[in-house]
Amino acid sequence: MTSFDGLVERARSLSPLTADLLVVAVVGVFTASDAASNDPDYQQADGLTWLLLAISLTALVWRRRWPVPVAIVTGAACAGWALHGHIGELLNLPVIVALYTVAVLGDRRRTLWTGLVASLVSGAVALRVGRDVANPQGLPMLEMIWPLVPLLLGEVIRTRRQLMDEYAARAVRAEEEREREAARRVHEERLRIARELHDIVAHTVTAMTVQAGVALDALDTRPEISRQAMRQVRDSGKEAVGELRATVTVLRDHDNESTAPAPGLAQLPELVGRFTDSGVDAALRHDGTADGLSPMVELAAYRIVQEALTNVVKHSGARHAAVSVARHCDRLHVEIVDDGPPSRTGQPSQPGPPSRLGPPPQPAAGGFGLVGMRERAAAVGGSVEYGPEPGGGFRVRAVLPVVLPAEALRGGQP
Repeated sequence: MTSFDGLVERARSLSPLTADLLVVAVVGVFTASDAASNDPDYQQADGLTWLLLAISLTALVWRRRWPVPVAIVTGAACAGWALHGHIGELLNLPVIVALYTVAVLGDRRRTLWTGLVASLVSGAVALRVGRDVANPQGLPMLEMIWPLVPLLLGEVIRTRRQLMDEYAARAVRAEEEREREAARRVHEERLRIARELHDIVAHTVTAMTVQAGVALDALDTRPEISRQAMRQVRDSGKEAVGELRATVTVLRDHDNESTAPAPGLAQLPELVGRFTDSGVDAALRHDGTADGLSPMVELAAYRIVQEALTNVVKHSGARHAAVSVARHCDRLHVEIVDDGPPSRTGQPSQPGPPSRLGPPPQPAAGGFGLVGMRERAAAVGGSVEYGPEPGGGFRVRAVLPVVLPAEALRGGQP
């Protein structure tokens, strides 16, 4: 047995023309049955009655394409029946369908104007017929109301369809927004992991290369120094493996696997010490006030110092470097200066705008180190400026917020 929902689905699958023909057939059956039988005291069905019926049913076939003209034609036919003296309860069925179509396929303004005109015409016809008919179809006031019923129904259906379409469009926009947000987060995570891997690998490989060179030079003449350098290479490799494991773990779905905490200002002395062992006399000046600092800010400061010292070893040819970390109110100032030879241009440093992540001026060897420092500072709401000093050497200066804005709203909790 076919269910009601199945019938509804089959009806929706029909073509518009087929559906209109079915509507015309149903309306024709009911209207013709009413037109065929009339009170003996009033006008019986004749040629004019069937002609008006044929005109109304033919017009209904085109109700989707020309709803207002179809409503005018069917309304005129209905008025013609009444004025001809043929009284029936179902003779206004064609105009009811036409008025419903006007509202459901139009807009509110057209519905209001159609309702106003239809009510006035229906009331006028009722007044005219009431003079000649002792018991007309209804009082003039009631006759003015019935055209509003199909218009109101069509308006409700059309408004509901518009709301459903709007809800569907909102759902599509929300899904697209979620996809864009997910893509943005993936992109940011890829950049973060790329910066971490670059900082870890570049720093460790540079240190290991320098220590390996020291070990190779002292292998025959001073084996103790060679062994010490190789031990430093081993320790640097172990540290790099640990940091790489902690970084790559975020790409895996292991909730129970513990990771080492991200490096921060507390690890700066050890970091500077490793570069001192690599042949650069690096000195650290840190005021020691790290209370209330955001972990992301500490990590950014650590990586900026790490990258700057790595560039000193790789590119500058400097023998000394000074690292300064100081907190001034709600800002953390990080500065790295070396005493390398004067640059060819001799121009002072130019600050990079914190809100732009375009490629800054690169050192002679190229690479992503300065880009990474700038991105890290911008990611926490800070800025970095760097460049050669007029009298020789290279300076990197970073200004970072003590607490990220989102953490400040939560009371400084990471």
